[in-house]
Amino acid sequence: MFTGLVEEKGSVISLNSGDKSIKLKIKANKVLENVKLGDSIATNGVCLTVTEFSKDYFVADCMFETISRSNLKRLKAGDEVNLEKSITLSTPLGGHLVTGDVDCEGEIVSITQEGIAKIYEIKISRKYMRYIVEKGRATIDGASLTVISLTDDTFSVSLIPHTQEKIILGSKKVGDIVNIETDLVGKYIERFVYFDKLEEKENKKSKISREFLLENGF
Repeated sequence: MFTGLVEEKGSVISLNSGDKSIKLKIKANKVLENVKLGDSIATNGVCLTVTEFSKDYFVADCMFETISRSNLKRLKAGDEVNLEKSITLSTPLGGHLVTGDVDCEGEIVSITQEGIAKIYEIKISRKYMRYIVEKGRATIDGASLTVISLTDDTFSVSLIPHTQEKIILGSKKVGDIVNIETDLVGKYIERFVYFDKLEEKENKKSKISREFLLENGF
């Protein structure tokens, strides 16, 4: 798990494609403190397992599922990435609970200056807009951000100058592709409701309910 609070910006040293896979070598500093093989580091919001490391880089493998859902396949040497090491039970939760399992890619469709802030409007598949709510949280390239407005297929976030400097979204432009992870809580609620409705439908079909069983001595 992660909090969506980016610890540092790293950079891609190399990206090597394999059989429906990618091996990434990332230059880093802070997230490598006390790192061990097998540790998890969110890279642009994608939870990656450290398979090799040195004092200033780590290596991770990306499988096909990760490649298909995220913008990691679009990276090239020299590109900056957001990095965050996985949390422990003593880590302050300053952002929100983030799994590092990216739902989809999003496209920046507009960037507007509003006073000191920049407003980024991002378009995603309507399939995932159901999990986006105003004043809720969304994770963009691993950064936990507050949703300030939304339409049927876009949502907007606002970055103050400090945040613009600390995360890679601050240097993105219109047309760039970002990783999106929606709020985990909404997905569970939807699943609970689905099975409640399914159970209700099955009970009506069989005409057997808790009340029926009690009335007939069960």
